[in-house]
This record gives sequence, structure tokens and C-alpha cells, in this order.
Amino acid sequence: MIVSLDFFYLLVGLLFAACALMTLGDKTNPRRYTTALFWGLYALVYLLGERLPPSVAGVLMIVMALVAGFGFVRPGKADVLPEDQRISTAARLGNRLLVPALAIPVVTMLGSVVLKDVHVGMRYLLDPKNLTLASMGCGSIAALALACWLTRATPLQGVREARRLIDAMSWAVVLPHMLAVLGLLFSEAGVGKAVAHVATSYIPLDSRLLACAAFCVGMALFTVVMGNGFAAFPVIAGGIGIPVLVGVYHANPAVMAAIGMFSAYCGTLMTPMAANFNIVPAALLELPDKNAVIKAQLPTALPLLGANIVLLYFLMYR
Repeated sequence: MIVSLDFFYLLVGLLFAACALMTLGDKTNPRRYTTALFWGLYALVYLLGERLPPSVAGVLMIVMALVAGFGFVRPGKADVLPEDQRISTAARLGNRLLVPALAIPVVTMLGSVVLKDVHVGMRYLLDPKNLTLASMGCGSIAALALACWLTRATPLQGVREARRLIDAMSWAVVLPHMLAVLGLLFSEAGVGKAVAHVATSYIPLDSRLLACAAFCVGMALFTVVMGNGFAAFPVIAGGIGIPVLVGVYHANPAVMAAIGMFSAYCGTLMTPMAANFNIVPAALLELPDKNAVIKAQLPTALPLLGANIVLLYFLMYR
């Protein structure tokens, strides 16, 4: 293929490397060296990719976790446009500011649907194994180009703004990546089998309603712990969904999986571990309570979880 996913991994790595260099030169940051180290290590993960031995990648992740855990990742002062200039530009552009953001889904759809079979010579134009992600990468580049054209700014200013947002989100930027790895580790370590043992030994699963409740609540709770429903699914599906709901009650696996993921999303609404959904918006909006988003979502998440249990009970054979 001509446009592969590795190309976009390289761009992301270069972006984080640029952020690390900018942080290193920012004397207003009281932790500029350790903060630059954090983003520099994360850049290496993307720049080296599969060329990085798994053991070395694991060490890098541990070092990053220690640096962030001890509070050595701090925001600095980004080199952005003055506030009055930003306000005047926003007033001049109006709703046209939404054009770059809308370009991302539009280009992603076009690439996934229209360009999926396009060849240049003997090679695919877009990576056929990662078509949607490659298309979204192209959409992001198109959005950057449109933003520069509309605002009359340079790509370097785009990098500065990216650094400002990364500083605002801090270490939470890497949390989805870390949690995805954690889910794989749980699966490889046999946590699903341990969950199955606990569920069948201590929970009276001879009741179909209790089995449905254990599966849905388990999906929500593991998502609360892991911050990622996709990471929780193989653990709870392997521990309760497949051996109990499918194996004992002969549930439809598609219905079990769909409602199980809906239950996991209820857990997403209730956990700070889902930082990109719950903590990052609070940081970007500068809310005084960092858990304000979670508190606002709880009245929706809990009734929805109960509704999923009822839906699974009545629809599991369809």
C-alpha cells in the first residue's frame, strides 16, 4: 500500500517528540526535564514501533508510569496566539471554524467507502488491513491543512496548539494506550478463568436473572477498574458470558456481546480511569471539580445499567 498506518504512527511520534523539545525549552515549567522525558519516551514508542523489543517497550512504560505517578509531569506555558487575536479571529471566521473538525469524519467515510479498492499500479492507495484508521489519518492531515488555510496560521502553530492541549490533558493522554495493553495482559494471564471460577463458586448462577445481572454488572465494574470496555470484554465474556450465558442458558452470542458492551459503557460513564471521556473534558473546560462530568453522568449510567440487565434477560434468545 502507499498510505500505511505506520506512516501515521511516525507522524504521531514526531508530534510527541516536538512537544518534548518544546517542553525542554520552556523555563516556566517547574518540571520541564521530567515532563520532556515523559513525552520523549512516549514518542519513542511510536517512532520505533515494532522495531522496539517488547521488554524494552515494557520498561519505557514503567518509567513513564513512575514519572507520572510521582507528579513529575507538569504543564508549561505554550507559545500560542494572544487572547485578543484569537477572539478576533474566531469572530471573523464564525461557524467556518467547524469545517476542519467536520473534514475528519467526511474524509474518513470517503476513504473507507470510496477509496477502499483504489490501486496505484499494483499497490493499494490505502492500507486495506487498517482502512478506517488510515482514512482517519488522512482526514486529520486534511483538517490541519484546512485549519491553516482558514486561520492563515502555519503548521508550526498547529504543533504549538497541540502541545497546549497535551499539557492540559497531561498524562491522561496515554491512559487509553496503557489500558489497552492492560486488557491484553489480563487476558494472557488468565484473569477470565479466575473470574469464571469466582462467579461459578460464589454467585448463584442457577437463576437466569442473576446470571444476566452478574454479567452486566461485571462488565460495568471491570470497565470502572480498567477504564476501557474493550479491555473488560474478553475478561467478563470469557468468565461469565460464554461459559454461563451461552454455555448454560444457550444465549445468542451476538445479543450477549452487544448488551455486554452497552453495560461496559455504563461503567465508562462512572470512572475517572476513562480519562479521555471524563477527566480531560473537565480539564479543558477548567471545571473546579475534576469529577464533575462523572457526577453529572451517574444518574444516567445507573438506570441504564439496570435497563441493560432487563434487556439481556428478555432478549438473550433472539
